[in-house]
Amino acid sequence: MHGSEGKDERHSTPQADSRSKLFPRVMMSLAIVGVMVGLMIGRLTTPDPSVMQQIDVTSDGLVVWFNNEPKTHGEIIEGSVALLFEAEGKAQQGQLKLNDKSVNWRVRLSDGGLLLTVVAARPLQGEWAGGEVDGRWRLEIHLREQ
Repeated sequence: MHGSEGKDERHSTPQADSRSKLFPRVMMSLAIVGVMVGLMIGRLTTPDPSVMQQIDVTSDGLVVWFNNEPKTHGEIIEGSVALLFEAEGKAQQGQLKLNDKSVNWRVRLSDGGLLLTVVAARPLQGEWAGGEVDGRWRLEIHLREQ
């Protein structure tokens, strides 16, 4: 090699970059704008968190009201009814009468959300079903003795 001129482009001097130096900045700006628009759309489409609004006592159980449908997991454990709601709310407790006998219920905060437990001196069986009423979610819990 006798020089660095580009006769047949087989020399050791790199070619000059013909692209503008603004190109990487424009691409980075477009990427940032895309991420921001995606975050805004995600925020708009994320549903509101479920919130327990109130608990009403009925003749054979409880009615629990939420602002929207929560994920619910329920079990009957050794004669007590336990329902776990993926929702927010405050701790509460109360008592109801089932066949003229006392039944205690309690809502407490847990790692998975709100835990509603219903216990009595004798084993209980429970059934629950929910549905939308007037724009809110209503969960009815019907109790009976075993």
